[in-house]
Amino acid sequence: MAPIKTAAEAVSRIVYLCCDVVLSVQPALGVDSDFSTHLHSYSAARLPGLVAKEGPEVIAVRHNVDPLLSAFQPLRAGKLVSATTSSSILLPSIPHLYKLAQYPIVLHVSLHPSSSPDFSEITAIRQSGFVFLQSETLQESQDLALSAHALAIKSGKGVIHFFDPANSKEDRPIEAENQELITEILDSDSVRALQFGRDETSSLYVDDGRRATVTEAASAATEDGRSKSEFTKEATPQLTAEKPSNEEDSSVGSSVRESSVDSGPTISSKTSVESSITRPVTSDDIYDHVSGIWARIAKATGRVYQPFEYTGPADAESALFIFGSTGLFVDELAEAKSTDNFAKCGLITARLYRPWIGARLAQSIPTSVKRVAVLEQIRRKTTKWGPVLLDVVTSLRAGPSTTGSPLIVGHQLGYIEPATVRQALRGIFQNLTSSTPIQNLEVGSHESLRQFPDQYDLVQPKVENAYMKILHQVFGDRLHIANRLDASNAGISATVAATPEYGFGSLLARKEHRKRFIAEVRDAAAANDFTTDTIQVWLSKWALSAEDSQKANIIAPDVVSRLSNDGSGLASTLLESKSLFFNESQWLIGSDAWAYDMGNSGVHHVIASGANVNMLIIDSQPWSERAASDEARRKKDIGLYAMNFGNAYVASVAVYSSYTQVLEAMIEADQFDGPSVVVAYLPYHTEDDSPLTVLQETKKAVDLGYWPLYRWNPNKEENGEPNFSLDSERIKQELEEFLRRDNHLTQLMNRQPKFAANLSESYGTELRALQKRKAKDAYNTMLESLYGAPMTILFASDNGNAESLAKRLGNRGKARGLKTLVMAMDDYPLDDLPTEENVVLLSSTAGQGEFPQNGRAFWDALKDTTELDLSQVNYTVFALGDSHYWPRKEDKIYYNKPGKDLDARISFLGGKRLVDVGLGDDQDPDSYQTGYAEWEPKLWQALGVDKVEGLPEEPPPITNEDIKIQSNFLRGTITEGLEDPSTGAISASDQQLTKFHGTYMQDDRDLRDERKAQGLEPAYSFMIRCRLDGGVATPSQWLQMDSISSSYGNETMKLTTRQTFQFHGVVKSKLKSAMRGINKALMTTIAACGDVNRNIMLSPLPTKSAFHHDVHQVAARISDHLLPATTAYHEIWLKDSDSPDEKHTKIAGDAIVDKEPLYGPTYLPRKFKITIAIPPHNDTDVYAHDVGLIAIKTARGDHLDGFNVLVGGGMGVTHNNKKTYPRTGSMLGYFAASQIHLVCEKIMLVQRDHGDRKNRKHARLKYTIDDMGVDVFRSKVEELLGSKFEAPKPFEFKSNVDTFGWQKDEFGMNHFLMFIENGRVEDTADFPMRTGLREIAKVHKGDFRLTPNQHLCLSGVPDGDLDMIKGMLKKYKLDNLQFSALRLSSSACVAFPTCGLAMAESERYLPKLITKLEGCLEENGLRQDSIVMRMTGCPNGCARPWLAEVAFVGKAYGAYNMYLGGGYHGQRLNKLYRSSIAEEEILDIMKPLLKRYALERQDGERFGDFVIRIGVIKPTKEGKTFHEDVAEEESDGE
Repeated sequence: MAPIKTAAEAVSRIVYLCCDVVLSVQPALGVDSDFSTHLHSYSAARLPGLVAKEGPEVIAVRHNVDPLLSAFQPLRAGKLVSATTSSSILLPSIPHLYKLAQYPIVLHVSLHPSSSPDFSEITAIRQSGFVFLQSETLQESQDLALSAHALAIKSGKGVIHFFDPANSKEDRPIEAENQELITEILDSDSVRALQFGRDETSSLYVDDGRRATVTEAASAATEDGRSKSEFTKEATPQLTAEKPSNEEDSSVGSSVRESSVDSGPTISSKTSVESSITRPVTSDDIYDHVSGIWARIAKATGRVYQPFEYTGPADAESALFIFGSTGLFVDELAEAKSTDNFAKCGLITARLYRPWIGARLAQSIPTSVKRVAVLEQIRRKTTKWGPVLLDVVTSLRAGPSTTGSPLIVGHQLGYIEPATVRQALRGIFQNLTSSTPIQNLEVGSHESLRQFPDQYDLVQPKVENAYMKILHQVFGDRLHIANRLDASNAGISATVAATPEYGFGSLLARKEHRKRFIAEVRDAAAANDFTTDTIQVWLSKWALSAEDSQKANIIAPDVVSRLSNDGSGLASTLLESKSLFFNESQWLIGSDAWAYDMGNSGVHHVIASGANVNMLIIDSQPWSERAASDEARRKKDIGLYAMNFGNAYVASVAVYSSYTQVLEAMIEADQFDGPSVVVAYLPYHTEDDSPLTVLQETKKAVDLGYWPLYRWNPNKEENGEPNFSLDSERIKQELEEFLRRDNHLTQLMNRQPKFAANLSESYGTELRALQKRKAKDAYNTMLESLYGAPMTILFASDNGNAESLAKRLGNRGKARGLKTLVMAMDDYPLDDLPTEENVVLLSSTAGQGEFPQNGRAFWDALKDTTELDLSQVNYTVFALGDSHYWPRKEDKIYYNKPGKDLDARISFLGGKRLVDVGLGDDQDPDSYQTGYAEWEPKLWQALGVDKVEGLPEEPPPITNEDIKIQSNFLRGTITEGLEDPSTGAISASDQQLTKFHGTYMQDDRDLRDERKAQGLEPAYSFMIRCRLDGGVATPSQWLQMDSISSSYGNETMKLTTRQTFQFHGVVKSKLKSAMRGINKALMTTIAACGDVNRNIMLSPLPTKSAFHHDVHQVAARISDHLLPATTAYHEIWLKDSDSPDEKHTKIAGDAIVDKEPLYGPTYLPRKFKITIAIPPHNDTDVYAHDVGLIAIKTARGDHLDGFNVLVGGGMGVTHNNKKTYPRTGSMLGYFAASQIHLVCEKIMLVQRDHGDRKNRKHARLKYTIDDMGVDVFRSKVEELLGSKFEAPKPFEFKSNVDTFGWQKDEFGMNHFLMFIENGRVEDTADFPMRTGLREIAKVHKGDFRLTPNQHLCLSGVPDGDLDMIKGMLKKYKLDNLQFSALRLSSSACVAFPTCGLAMAESERYLPKLITKLEGCLEENGLRQDSIVMRMTGCPNGCARPWLAEVAFVGKAYGAYNMYLGGGYHGQRLNKLYRSSIAEEEILDIMKPLLKRYALERQDGERFGDFVIRIGVIKPTKEGKTFHEDVAEEESDGE
């Protein structure tokens, strides 16, 4: 083991070994302290501890949030707790130290500032009740850290171990601790006694009377008087009869009064009584314990420790008692010459500072010592005499009248340069030996001490910039933050100046200053001392409006301008305070630390004052940590607290939930005349957390009601408006109580004063347990009437396969006479498992060998329990997985891991196997069904029901084809499902049908686990996709889409790879309104999804507007021609239920009839996509679709002639299923533009009649063509057309990415193609994109063209509007194209959190990955080189990854398959390069490849071509060879 080099490391190792919980107090969660670097590294390595066998829980706590409060909950739960901290937290923690001193907590304190530590932070808390140990050297820090823990365990008292880290920085490294010695000294019996002890106390703010005590009995007393320590409440009076202590063994004089340990009676070893006595721990007890600990250390190591250490000559006449940094003095004293006046001087230091055992000090000093100089290194002197000087004086009984006692002279020790130590010692001893020594003589520079900076620089956490930026955006120059970090306040430390309390005081002073200024202006307006005549009129006008923010701020610039031009002395005087002409928006910034002791906080003072001050209070506690928070340290609801005052504006906001609501709240707060409190949620674990992490935590908190969004304005009542506006769906209980004033709830809150965060958690837990119990009991009741053996079937399923098998197995069991119960594992009460007779468990495999979501809680409880006896339970397991999903041999353990783990665990708990675990493998001929077909008969045989006759015939499973044909032309029961208020979902069959209507049901996967834990259904919502021919929208349509995203969605719009608008987060109750809103914009959603022809895509082509217009008309004609004819869409979404006649309402298309002349009642086998590309741009990926049309111009090149027709492209794939593959389109030939809609129709009809309707994985047109052959397929299309295709016309593609920036068309109109990363249109604090586009849409006269690469073209800007539009683009940062070409050429699908098929992140992750690659691009000169990179969260291919030069396809959370070699023009498929790799390996692969590309490429060679040429990857020549010759062969799975 490596030697230990620093005191912090030595202490950290001891702490880690000796605790259950470690509070690591840090400058910030993302900034390490002296200790935390070591502690976190031990924890990350999962090193074992001695007390906590699997290592202690290391909790990072910020130094400025009352960190020691976090110690109470684990202490009361019987945990051994320690805190590692700097000395900066000690004084603010004084209110808690008095209580913590009665618990066995150890605080390891590194004194700061490191340049010259301030020991006054120790002396200031010396009477708090703690025991204090001081170490000076590196070895002492190790030994005394161990001593502190052992002493806390033995005495039950809190111990503070403090040290100056600089004092030992030059010490030689020491060996690592002896763990056998630690085990011996800690005393395992004492440790266990503490761990099993619990305290039910809940209050933190009053003294609960707890005391560390000693229980003694005559029979238990040992020969040396030692006794057994334990925790009890304070003893009753009759058990604590006082008895004078032995004066020789205790402190004397004032040191007795100042002892930090209760001075109680000492029970003599000779006492003999029959009953036991419980009494407080005394100084003598502490001394006995620590002496025993040090004796063991001395015996094992030879290192001797005493309460007071004396070093020096035995006959010394003078001595130094140093309470401070001793290092410099030790070296100088050791090298003293005989001529030095400090030669033969002794040195005294305190190892045991409290309790102060005065008699031990006198015993440690040679009797020859006549003079003692006391040096106290204290920066904050609050009394005339230093506290250590008084301790020494009273202990040695010094004074003018005391004969024989040494003379004691106090000195104040300041900062001493190493070169001046000798000079300082001479000065000390000159004063000490003087006939009239000066008391409190200052040694060293005390002025230098005051110049040392605070320990930590105050830095605003990076994630909190979001709210600061919004404040600056909204209020601009009017903004005044009173406690901003960069403020300059003469004579005030930065730490104090940054506090909200100080800021409030400065604001009050600033308001008074402005009042005086207004009076001065009024006087000036009446004077005649100005040079110009008009200035008085302007001053009078301003003075009348000075309190009106809007009017004053309008007039102020003119007033300042005229004063500047006046030149008079009075004008100059007024201009000295010209900022006061503006009515500021004044703010205080606070943190959630204010939420713990509200009555004493700045919040109370501001609200109670009634002052017109705005407070922004940022709460950073993540939802995921709330459940583990200390219930007693309950965080009060600041918003509710403020509302109860009745005079304050209150808002609860969350920038990562609703940016718009934050803006509204800040503006309303500023306009409110009185105190305003904006409580802002910004949850983070560390200050450098990614926006994605903050977003996920915010969503959980808002969705579950922990952080409701609302605004409360008490003035609205005067106008007859409601005071309260709820801006989120859910509300937490205490807020609901405030609004309803329900008597029952009020009484409940009075009886159980727990706030809603805690109530909500317990309620959710109890509700979940109750739901499980009711479901199972109801089923059992139903089964009682049946005969036969019981069989309980539990499943865990993500994609529905395991659930389907379980239900089918249950039905088959019933047919065989068994009483079957089928439940999801997480819905089953685990405590009932030992009562079952026969249990069958089926589990699929998620991610990297993980349990599906509805089985995780069951498994977590099962694997952790040791109390279940399953010896009477018969069981079997069937597992579903893919033996090739994780191709590397070392990863084969993940194959069917959940099922194998279940089998092993239940067997370990005593279960008896009915049948060996069955393994279903997706690589088998019939997928998992192959293994299942072998396993199920064995189960029936084991249960004795294999020979049952007359089994009923099983109905075939319901397929998509069944759902379509039974839907009555896409009606189903959608209307009934929308009207069902009991759930946010619709039925499974309706979920398939709504796709035809342009909407998918989804749930927020970020919230699944939390909602499940709360007993709630998933956060269901709907995605809506518009149908937008060619991606062209008018400004009015853009504004309507923007409005829909705010009113019904999640305040964002997605520009999709299908060249249309997509909305997410639309709840069921708003779905119909959103659909109607889209219809009002003369747009529709029908056939945007489903087994029909979908949205027609078209190149935006900004430079050729006339040609674009011609092609766009063809796209619209094809779209209308292939539109479904059913009236179901109109009836469900658009019909006014009160109107008797709805037949005159039309949707896109002409006919409103209940038949489908093109599609028939079963529509198409699968989705059908058409795209149009205009050479040389293949920005629509024309090869990737069922039908790809390549526009061909006339010979003159100015008009559309016709199209080359490609068929059979498609992107969908299933991982590891080689029967599925992507495919590029095959050329059929050329056809004239006038007939192209009929060509598309006939191609679709051949697919309708010949596509595979039995296997949806084989149902796309690409498989039909490969099964049929291109020539045969062409002939069938030509047969329907009655004419043949011509030979394809020549064309050339040069790119499939967008061309960004300004371009002109042939009519002189301007077009700007802007970059919108991954198509997400939203507002953030850094980038108000959505607001900017909304404002542009209000004035733009052209159109908006969405691109297939998810960007946006602002088209048709006349020269007269060019400057205006450019100015708006610049204002909202929409003109920024200074991105790497890699980023500009990238694309990603939505994936998490809304896509139910996603296996990994995509849209939220790709930008971060590119950022990590951009440094490499810069280094190699590739920043401007376009490389097409795409990412999807699953293999279904929405972002068309298989055509990218580099692609990443999600396989599990954080793991991706990597593909290389796609064609830059979108003409060639890529190929698998590496399987299941994470970010680190992605970067390790990409960076060297990019470097090689920069050095070895040929002129004009694209990256996809390059990797093929150099042999990194082989080309994919057609879809059927996609899985061949891959760079990383999958292993055989064995």
